[in-house]
Amino acid sequence: MCGGFTCSKNALIALNILYVVVASILISVAVYGQASALTTLPIVGGIMACGILLILISLLGLAGAVKHHQVMLFFYMVILFLLFLVQFSIACACLGVNSDQQEMLAQQGWNSVDIDMKAQVQEQFQCCSFKSRPITNSTSNYPSCDIVDSICCNHLPVTDDCKCQPCMKELKGIINYAFKLCGCVGLFFSFTELFAVWIARRYRNQPDPTYKEPHAVFPRKNYLY
Repeated sequence: MCGGFTCSKNALIALNILYVVVASILISVAVYGQASALTTLPIVGGIMACGILLILISLLGLAGAVKHHQVMLFFYMVILFLLFLVQFSIACACLGVNSDQQEMLAQQGWNSVDIDMKAQVQEQFQCCSFKSRPITNSTSNYPSCDIVDSICCNHLPVTDDCKCQPCMKELKGIINYAFKLCGCVGLFFSFTELFAVWIARRYRNQPDPTYKEPHAVFPRKNYLY
């Protein structure tokens, strides 16, 4: 019967298998980011840390669900509920960030990467600098815009009327979409974590129908004196 001991056990195992898959995807994305020379981005390390933490919690939940281990399930519930609070807060923050705050965070990220990464962004999105073009064509903090300006002008002479726009104008829609997507995905998974906590609590308090008391296997003999 759904809602019984077996149903709760299978539901908890299925949820933790899903978390293992999601954690594996996060770790793979982080490894790919490092292999693609994106190690300068701090978010890569954060993604890998989240993936490792999630896979450890999932393995704890799987072990507790298979063995019906009371201590494992208790710590699983506590850690997963704390993770739910953190992830729910971050998701709400992502959904509540306005355009000015997005621009400020993007500016901080732009300032934190090196000149090679900035050059890659400029070539990919065909833009120059972040918010305003530098006074000189190339400085120690800004890569040259000659290549992207030539692409923007279809290899015609670059003039004041024909040159690449700042990257913020090109990235504004992408940044807003990324914040909304991260917020929605984080909100969805945070509620699945809350559901997993509820399932774990329900499963932890349910008696195992296959468990037999020692005296049931070896019944006592009644001796008449």
